[in-house]
Amino acid sequence: MDGTVLVADDDRTIRTVLTQALTRAGCKVHATSSLMTLMRWVEEGKGDLVISDVIMPDGNGLQALPQIARLRPGLPVIVISAQNTIMTAIQAAEAEAFDYLPKPFDLPDLMKRSARALEQKRVAPKPAEPRPVVEELPLVGRTPAMQALYRLVARVMNADLPVLITGESGTGKSLIARAIHDFSDRRAQPFVVAQAADLAGVEGISTLLARSKGGSLVLDEVADFDADAQARLVRMLDVMGEQGPRIMSTSQADLTARLESGSFRKDLYYRLSGVTLAVPALRERVDDIPLLAEHVLARGEREMGGAARALSAEAKAFVRAHPWPGNVRQLENTLRRLMVTSSEPEIARAEIEAALGQVQASAVPPGAMEGEKLAQSVARHLRRYFDLHGGQLPPPGVYDRVLREMEIPLIEIALDATAGNQAKCADLLGINRNTLRKKITELRYPRDTPPQVDVNQPQACVRFARGGTDTSLWREWHGPPAFGGGCGVKFLSQRDMGEVVSPAPGAGDAGCLQLWSGVSGPASGGCHLPGHGSL
Repeated sequence: MDGTVLVADDDRTIRTVLTQALTRAGCKVHATSSLMTLMRWVEEGKGDLVISDVIMPDGNGLQALPQIARLRPGLPVIVISAQNTIMTAIQAAEAEAFDYLPKPFDLPDLMKRSARALEQKRVAPKPAEPRPVVEELPLVGRTPAMQALYRLVARVMNADLPVLITGESGTGKSLIARAIHDFSDRRAQPFVVAQAADLAGVEGISTLLARSKGGSLVLDEVADFDADAQARLVRMLDVMGEQGPRIMSTSQADLTARLESGSFRKDLYYRLSGVTLAVPALRERVDDIPLLAEHVLARGEREMGGAARALSAEAKAFVRAHPWPGNVRQLENTLRRLMVTSSEPEIARAEIEAALGQVQASAVPPGAMEGEKLAQSVARHLRRYFDLHGGQLPPPGVYDRVLREMEIPLIEIALDATAGNQAKCADLLGINRNTLRKKITELRYPRDTPPQVDVNQPQACVRFARGGTDTSLWREWHGPPAFGGGCGVKFLSQRDMGEVVSPAPGAGDAGCLQLWSGVSGPASGGCHLPGHGSL
């Protein structure tokens, strides 16, 4: 690599690292923390490449790009920024920066991009027109998935291609469509969102084309269009001329699966999917959640006024671990609600849990997840399980663990539905009664789980449970109610399940059993039933 590189960053460490790396690669380096100094060097004709931060003590690196282009049309500029939003990527692309990298960046990657910049000859850029400031877009993220999406959005902004934007509900599909329009050459033209009903009738298509002429037409949730609407849409796309709108579509559903099932037309899919932008779910970019939360709270403070709000350390950990099925929209709505209801400057974890509990109680009917099939629910939980391992594979034995987790609630719910009648439960499940008993033993009495005891005094019943906190599958011994007396209850296997200790005071001749967890104390108190019983 050969040439002179101008580095501008207010972080001394970054300047030092880049100076050393570029010098070792064979470049001459001039480094500064001042934007004014950088511009003076550019005006003097120094440098074959500029690497600049955005926020500088005396100016904004992005805003300086048009001036650099006027002074030195062939000078490539690589923008590095800690402001990892889609706006930064779009503004860098609009100002025709050679490349854009979010902080923290990968040094070898930056070195490769610098080498390409020094080798390639840039063309003089067109003067950039002012763009609207769209601060309300909650498209913030420094994860690789979001940065790749930002760069792709910037590249397709003025491309003469239809755009298909896919992703779950609440991920920001419509916001991306709006950003593409607002920062494109069509920004002064109409932005129209259409549903299937807007295509109905002969006049529907002509009216829609007239409303969106020369602008952008967004087909909202195009996977929900029925066969008639799809046919009308194909005809509309075929008759559009050069003055027609740019077509963008959004879809929660997997259109490729709809193609296979025959519910979505192939010819329509090919007309809509010139470029596909896949917006990741929030659970697929958990490292962005704290940054998004800060962004939402800061914007809420500007819009609603009042005291500044922040999340406690426990609250930050909670929002990062929560699955957020409603994605960014759910996160934003939850935090904005808490900005109104919270009385303290710091929002606690308990407040977030309460807010989410209220939403779930009001939004989801008991026992129902409308619109979601069992296989989809299982797939969602399995995807979350894999995601929690941070890109690494889970420990071996996933198949057996998943089957076990499915069997436990299935058997428990079936037993509850049949009032504990094992014969009815086995018939309901379609398995042999002996098989059911074996599975109950295997699933509820694992060898590696310490015993737990629950004393049901109103029924004078001692229950010995094994296998977690769920006590629906117990082995029971019942005795007559005689509170105040003693009891002697022992396990079939004291080695596995507990040990007999000294009689409780006042137990008379009976003696008493207490269970010990094997850690530091009793798992439960004794019982008060007369006589000696065996389980």
